[in-house]
Amino acid sequence: MVTQTRQSQRRRQVLSRERIVEAAVELLDTEGEGALTVRALSERLSTGSGAIYHHVGNMGELLQAATGTVVAGALPPLRAPAGSPQTPESTGSPEDAIRAVALGLFDAAAEHPWLAAQLAAQLTRSPWGAVTPRIFESIGRQVRALDVPRRDWFATTSTLVHYILGATAQNAQTPDRTGDGALPGSADERSEFLDAASRAWRDLDPDDYPFLHEIADQMREHEDREQFLAGIGLILTGITAGRPSGPPGDHHGAG
Repeated sequence: MVTQTRQSQRRRQVLSRERIVEAAVELLDTEGEGALTVRALSERLSTGSGAIYHHVGNMGELLQAATGTVVAGALPPLRAPAGSPQTPESTGSPEDAIRAVALGLFDAAAEHPWLAAQLAAQLTRSPWGAVTPRIFESIGRQVRALDVPRRDWFATTSTLVHYILGATAQNAQTPDRTGDGALPGSADERSEFLDAASRAWRDLDPDDYPFLHEIADQMREHEDREQFLAGIGLILTGITAGRPSGPPGDHHGAG
């Protein structure tokens, strides 16, 4: 009787939507998006394809669910549970909260190589899905707290979101160093790639490319995460510089 109970519990766990999504994330992380198939999931979960389809309509829906699960884990909750630790959103400035959201997505994409492409795809193809509203809400609340005029809320939030997702996607695309499909993933390979790019810039005609000659060494020595934060800082500086004067809250009316 105990054995049957354990088997029943194990079967319910395997067949839950949450477990299927968890397995999908694991498969995406280890094998890539092309490996996410019903057959691969069925083998990983020791179940049949019918059970997969019972909980998830199709692979597109599952991919969206996997993306939503990772994003939810990367961002501060929209509603913090009572008694939970305070977050940058509740204790720091709006700028700090925006940086926390941006870094959460940036680091999640570094940990899950498939994520950046999915974030961009869902932004453009299904802005009504679970992921895009979650990101817009997390950034938009802070834009509003920066006392940006209401008429500029969408444009300002969109600028931040597009920069965050665009830079995240670019960083997630590991360059092909050898030209034969071998991708540099280690720090040494990345350093070698940047050294080669820097030398190529310095070899350009300085009369045609004086600026690139000046910044070739900076490009070689840059750190992606710091550069990403620098871009956020530039956008925030522009937002605050254009903020109207007067007490906070005076400019939130309809524009």
